[in-house]
Amino acid sequence: MIRRMILPLLFGLIGAAILIALGVWQVQRLTWKEGILADIEARVVAPPVQLPEAPDPARDRYLPVTVAGRFTGEHIDVLTTRRDRGAGFRIVSAFETDEGRRILVDRGFLPDRDRGQTRRVVGAGVTGNLHWPDEVDSFTPRPDPVSGIWFARDLPQMAAALGTEAVLVVAATPTGDGIEPWPVGTEGIPNDHLGYAVTWFSLAAIWLGMTGLLLWRIRRRTE
Repeated sequence: MIRRMILPLLFGLIGAAILIALGVWQVQRLTWKEGILADIEARVVAPPVQLPEAPDPARDRYLPVTVAGRFTGEHIDVLTTRRDRGAGFRIVSAFETDEGRRILVDRGFLPDRDRGQTRRVVGAGVTGNLHWPDEVDSFTPRPDPVSGIWFARDLPQMAAALGTEAVLVVAATPTGDGIEPWPVGTEGIPNDHLGYAVTWFSLAAIWLGMTGLLLWRIRRRTE
């Protein structure tokens, strides 16, 4: 009887060990992700500084900055949705600083119904965070030249289209024209590792339970 139970027992223990290891790995990933999110949140709320001469995506990501200058009137409307507001656009505008630099400012969210309204704000001081969005993949449509609608914030392409540096400041405070600021934060960064860990540990428990049931049936048949 014992000989007939060895193989199922080994199979059950090895399978459970693999599932438990996957659960432990997800717990470790959870700790790692929470550290990243805490670092981002700390960067976002730090006191703003002047715009660096040459912002670096690794060093200056989420860096709070303040810039003074004027909107040039050139803009890109990026199609998006907000869970609490529905369909609309992120308004990314060309901005000329008092020092003569041309950069991009993500002014925030504008509902679809308000897209056609005249935008009057020119002179402005902007406080926000440097950002390098990662929103483009092989499935992202190209911008529509007829409607002027973009489908992702493609920083190099937006900068080329508006003739600016590839520098994006996401406004944290209102910039006028009825555009609601949509500042950077951790809300859109997925952190599902706890759920994955619970799933793997649950599967391990089920696996052990099924193994125990199988061994019990083998014993019953043998007896």
